[in-house]
Amino acid sequence: MKTSLFSYPTPFTPPTTEEDELSFLRLARSRRVGATTFHRLLKDHGSAAAALDALPGIARAAGSADYSPCPPGVAKAELSAGRRLGARLLLPGGPGYPADLLELPDAPPVLWALGRVDLLAAPRVAVIGARNASSLGQRMARKLAEEMGRAGFAVVSGLARGIDAAAHEAALPFGTIAVMAGGLDVIYPPENRDLASRIATGGLLLAELPPGTEPQARHFPQRNRIIAALARATLVVEAAARSGSLLTARMALDYGREVMAVPGHPMDARAAGCNMLIRDGAVLIRGAEDVIEAMGLEAAPRAEPRPDPRPSPQPAAAAKAGPMAAVTGLRARLLALLGPAPTPEDTVIRDLGIDAATLSREVIGLEIEGEITRHPGGLLSRG
Repeated sequence: MKTSLFSYPTPFTPPTTEEDELSFLRLARSRRVGATTFHRLLKDHGSAAAALDALPGIARAAGSADYSPCPPGVAKAELSAGRRLGARLLLPGGPGYPADLLELPDAPPVLWALGRVDLLAAPRVAVIGARNASSLGQRMARKLAEEMGRAGFAVVSGLARGIDAAAHEAALPFGTIAVMAGGLDVIYPPENRDLASRIATGGLLLAELPPGTEPQARHFPQRNRIIAALARATLVVEAAARSGSLLTARMALDYGREVMAVPGHPMDARAAGCNMLIRDGAVLIRGAEDVIEAMGLEAAPRAEPRPDPRPSPQPAAAAKAGPMAAVTGLRARLLALLGPAPTPEDTVIRDLGIDAATLSREVIGLEIEGEITRHPGGLLSRG
């Protein structure tokens, strides 16, 4: 039987008490103890408490005479903050911690979970892609996420703008997992606060960092490794040639997971990464049927949607920021939704949350400026 690097043969003692939780947190939050070092210390010393006792001596041997581990008070404060949020602490070897993550050499030492922890036991796929997603890209993300949810899969993504948000929204009635770059209570981007609140009730929020942590640039690759490892397959919908989504897909390949991509127009930079993945051997997908077939499943269970405890958020009225800001904001959003491939006007209207007359006024101005092209059949494209 294959043994994972961090399956912790006999000397390792799984966490069972609050004292164990504090020891795990203290070790994980100690200075210069990254995820890989954390697991090495556990393997060498058998428990977090023993590793903490050994840390000062290890530091002295390395030339750091004044080293001290994370103080107990800091760990207690983090435990209290997590519990105030209603979150649950998941630790390697403990109940609820995803076995898939233990395959990583830098498996998260701790995870904070808020919502349906049972989703971590369900089959999972990731749906990821561009933040500045086109209208067609968002439509495809919603389609894939809903279809995979109906097929019994929990949909994993990163709560970012664009493709991530569209995937979470569509999968929420069935089960979705949002992996966060900061603390559970620090929602980024801010416009996804309502979505995050609904995921905390009907899905699952997952964070490696302590509550209250503001996400920094270096945190996003750490978050992406969790997305890639949690999912049996990563589905990429729109990704630039150099993007976080493409890096996540590469991580998934390194972890031995399936990577699949939606093809896009060759002239749309947002499709360059997906087209590269397909060129390099990723499975081309058009819908859930392609995903399920590529995963070797003969039949998939059909899941019924759960009722959303709260109504879906309505698009914010840009007019609150004043007439000029409303016009500028709407124009930018409209251009961001369009690409070289023609998009139906009714899809754009729905995505922008405006009426047909408002769209028509904006399109006329942008058409005169050469920014938008009208096509027969009520289709629009960039340039």
